[in-house]
Amino acid sequence: MIGDIAHVCNRGVEKRKVFIDQNDYSRFANDLFLLNNKSGKIRTRKKNDFKSSDFKREKLVDVLKWSLLPNHYHLLLHEVVDGGVSEFVRRLGNAYTKYFNTKNNGRSGYLFQNKAQIIPITEESQFLYIPFYIDLNVLDIKFRNWKSERPVRKEAQDFLKSYRWSSYKDYFANGEMDYLVDRDVFYELFDFKHEVYEKDLFDFMSRAHVSTWYVDTEL
Repeated sequence: MIGDIAHVCNRGVEKRKVFIDQNDYSRFANDLFLLNNKSGKIRTRKKNDFKSSDFKREKLVDVLKWSLLPNHYHLLLHEVVDGGVSEFVRRLGNAYTKYFNTKNNGRSGYLFQNKAQIIPITEESQFLYIPFYIDLNVLDIKFRNWKSERPVRKEAQDFLKSYRWSSYKDYFANGEMDYLVDRDVFYELFDFKHEVYEKDLFDFMSRAHVSTWYVDTEL
């Protein structure tokens, strides 16, 4: 339904890696833009030049947050046309699986584990913590036990600002893919102020019992 907000996540079948090299990450990130169009995928010869005024879209969703890790992804989406979230997620899964299978010597079959989880954001606790969880999830790459052995804030912050395949950079570190996210919509819907969000994020990292709060920590 228009106005709904959802946390979307999925992982590789048998927990396999679904992003093997930088081209894989780039392909999925680009599709977050190109597939977010009601009439179908945007076709362009201008590779990665998505800021051009030539692109006229009727979006299915607002992409509020995203993060990609080797074997899974997280998205935070706001529905702008009825059925937009489910259609967008279906397109992403199908398009990326086709790309991945073709690239990898004609591999066939499923790439992701079942259907993506689409978790409606309706409760106050979800509004408070889901964005933090998506931003911090990539810490698994450098700080494997960050949920229990909390990293130093500066080290965690530096890593998040350096990690390319997440929307964190586009909020706080002059990221190169800011065209993917709708920051103003995020701050309005979640009632955060830009200057406060980052402090609250690292307070959450330092104190929250993440593994007990969010059951799907092993994606």
